[in-house]
Amino acid sequence: MPDRNPQSTVAVAARRARPAPEQAPRRILIQYPSPLVDGGRYPAKRCVGDRVRISADVFRDGHELLRAVVRYRGPGDRRWREAELRRIDAHLGGVRWAIEIGLDRCGGWQYTIEAWTDVFGTWRDELERKVAASQQDLAGELSEGIVLLRAAAQRARSNRARTLIEGAVQALGDRSAPQESKHDVALAEELFAAVERDQERHGKVSLEQPVTIEVDGERARFGAWYELFPRSWGGLAGVRKQLPRLAELGFDVLYLPPIHPIGLTNRKGRDNALTAGPKDPGSPWAIGDRDGGHEAVHRGLGTIDDLRALTAAAREHGIDVALDFAIQCSADHPWLREHPEWFHHRPDGTLKYAENPPKRYQDIYNVNWESEDWRGLWDALLRVMLQWVDCGVKVFRVDNPHTKPFAFWSWLIGEVHAHDRDVIFLAEAFTRRAVMRHLAKLGFSQSYTYFTWKNARWELTEYVSELAYSGEQEYFRPNFFANTPDILHAYLQQGGPAAFEARLVLAATLSPSYGIYSGYESFENVAVREGSEEYLHSEKYELRSRALDGPLLPLIQRLNFARRENRALHELSNITFLDTANDGLVAYAKQSQGNTVIVVVSIDPHLAQEGVAVVPANLGLPPSFGAHDLLSDERYQWRIGPNYVRLAPGVRQAHVLRVEH
Repeated sequence: MPDRNPQSTVAVAARRARPAPEQAPRRILIQYPSPLVDGGRYPAKRCVGDRVRISADVFRDGHELLRAVVRYRGPGDRRWREAELRRIDAHLGGVRWAIEIGLDRCGGWQYTIEAWTDVFGTWRDELERKVAASQQDLAGELSEGIVLLRAAAQRARSNRARTLIEGAVQALGDRSAPQESKHDVALAEELFAAVERDQERHGKVSLEQPVTIEVDGERARFGAWYELFPRSWGGLAGVRKQLPRLAELGFDVLYLPPIHPIGLTNRKGRDNALTAGPKDPGSPWAIGDRDGGHEAVHRGLGTIDDLRALTAAAREHGIDVALDFAIQCSADHPWLREHPEWFHHRPDGTLKYAENPPKRYQDIYNVNWESEDWRGLWDALLRVMLQWVDCGVKVFRVDNPHTKPFAFWSWLIGEVHAHDRDVIFLAEAFTRRAVMRHLAKLGFSQSYTYFTWKNARWELTEYVSELAYSGEQEYFRPNFFANTPDILHAYLQQGGPAAFEARLVLAATLSPSYGIYSGYESFENVAVREGSEEYLHSEKYELRSRALDGPLLPLIQRLNFARRENRALHELSNITFLDTANDGLVAYAKQSQGNTVIVVVSIDPHLAQEGVAVVPANLGLPPSFGAHDLLSDERYQWRIGPNYVRLAPGVRQAHVLRVEH
């Protein structure tokens, strides 16, 4: 039936919008401020050194002129700074205003937008248009100007400005002076600047609440990661010996799986066997034995002092050490004896081991987040993390954060950042997109992604475009790992060295952060069985003897140094995909601060592919330009429009071209 309520929705809304009797109605609107995440519920993200573009729609009824500023302050600042917003589409009669501001330190920054009617500017603009139209008898307009100028003289903070304004008042009030000379006085640029400097903010409005931008160090966005198992390199002391070579190869982050004691009960054997042999070392993720748990170092790897020595030496080489933070325990972890209430117990008193069907983890137990002593559990985990931070660990790769309470991560990250704001969190969350996005909003600095499973041209184009332009770029930072100890994609299993080259170039140039797990540089590609992404003789369950001597290392080094030297490769939302007329080729351009890099990759690891890379005119490049291949050191002459490309396995799998002006 129709609604017979005489109070329409429109009428009710109008009453709610009616200002209080003592308030004048607002005439100015500020809409769609940017950057803004979920209406300001979560902070947008930037890095130190960034210039962030603040923008909004600012308009009012009528034809009056407006002024607008962004007011902002950094962490710890008491006073707000101001920068004037400018209309960025004035020639179209638009209402979008914007300005860029610099961010020079980590922490929470705030901004708000303030707008007001420019009363004097409006009067001056109308007078100028009337004079230009040769209208006569503008005495009334000049009398209005005198009133405005008298008020402006009282507001003027400098003697010079006050004297200038008072002189203008006197000139406009001089009955003997000709109209033309009064017009010249009223429209003088110097007078306008003096009045505007201390103008009244008539009808001032601002955002209801300041907006937060969370600023991290550069490593939160940009870095080349190398993952290794310390036990395959002679423990922590052996890893320390590899630092000069890792730095030489251009890696920024050295990531270590858990370095803690490993349980004996239900220890896994080779290839995830349920029964371990006497020499099987077990999975590092089965944390805890009689020597300790999450706060201890496996005696076969060294000591806490060895870790401190490793992190200190890494800093000297410009490398950050990342440590795995896995919230799970072996049956021998001290917490099971000391805090049995932190774990799930069946009615018969037994514990249920971890499962993620069809995967089964008989060697670990998950904690009980619903424990009555959940506060004690949270505090214990915070103490563990702060211990490793104080040992020099500034980066944590968090194992399966999507299976833990969101509130815990919001609290933990906040507490750690209060202790050391430079700490970075990488979410290892291969899960639903909404969950991955929410973890990023809660404070995770980076996230693993679906990149490993995006291998076709259309998949890569669609996925990277979503990451770069859907709005996620304001808070979600991807890390494109080409492989992990758990993920050996069929593309790598079947494609041989050319597949490894293609995926390496894509990972390193599409995403500002990327990573490889040791063995990638040696083309390790044998799965435990057909259809599985697990490695045969996985390093998770057995010892290896590793060395940095793989045949792919020269290409890795060239890519890493190309990334460092080209600012365009430090960003995500500056990508333009190029037409290739061939789905076997993926091409894209990245531009930043006068730096342009064009990448073309053959994603066919078996056959040669040829086509064109069409450079669009809107990139702003010259009609013809030099292109320096940073992988082969060759130089080409490219142009706006189609450019012929031929790539073949074993010959050349990709171009990474820096445009030379």
